[in-house]
Amino acid sequence: MLTRYAATREDLAAVLADEPRYRVDQVWDALWRRRVPISEATDLPRALRERLDEALPVALTPIVEARSRDDQTVKWRWATSAGAEVEAVLMRSAQRASVCVSSQAGCAMACTFCATGQAGFEQHLNAAEIAEQVLRAQHASPQRVTNVVYMGMGEPLANYDATWASVLLLHERLGISARRITLSTVGVVPGMRRLAAEGLPVTLAVSLHAPDDDLRRQLVPLTDRYPIAEVLDRLPHGVVVGERFAHAHEHDVGDALR
Repeated sequence: MLTRYAATREDLAAVLADEPRYRVDQVWDALWRRRVPISEATDLPRALRERLDEALPVALTPIVEARSRDDQTVKWRWATSAGAEVEAVLMRSAQRASVCVSSQAGCAMACTFCATGQAGFEQHLNAAEIAEQVLRAQHASPQRVTNVVYMGMGEPLANYDATWASVLLLHERLGISARRITLSTVGVVPGMRRLAAEGLPVTLAVSLHAPDDDLRRQLVPLTDRYPIAEVLDRLPHGVVVGERFAHAHEHDVGDALR
């Protein structure tokens, strides 16, 4: 089934084939530039909004929503069409909003400190499901979302193709600066190699968690495959890995809601 944020302009044109051609631009503008739900795109007739809601459903079904006391942080748990659960967090300040997204349901990395990793892997998310987390969070935020971090459930570089396709959606359709998109990894070296060859200067956060392989192996089993020296060797020149990134996955969204 074609979902709302997977639809291209050509897909919209096919759905709206019996409408004036300018409707495609109006719908695209509402979804990606104005970032509003279809129901709030009031420049469209109500009947057309209802039709689009049915023809282009969202991919994620809400399960749980939790808000902080000051209403600046919102956490969601959503279900995918396959029944897997994923989580995302909206973090607001007076000037801007950031969203922490999941790239997988569950995780195969099995890091000992992470509830998601201990629960095991369920499924990869596709690019539209990842991007939809940002759009759905934007609908709940009066501030414009300017920053996205891939630090929720899953290892982004273990789902590389969908992760990078979602980065392109966020950058090209939503207009989020590549430098304000952060991918967090526990050191999936092949993915790091691919990322270094891409044309967008996204931020890479490497979670080391320990200063040597012996200790890190107890926390991050992937160390057996990619030791610290090999991980560091794949970093671009000038990148510093320190306290800021060493604990990124300890604040996994999966842990926060369990």
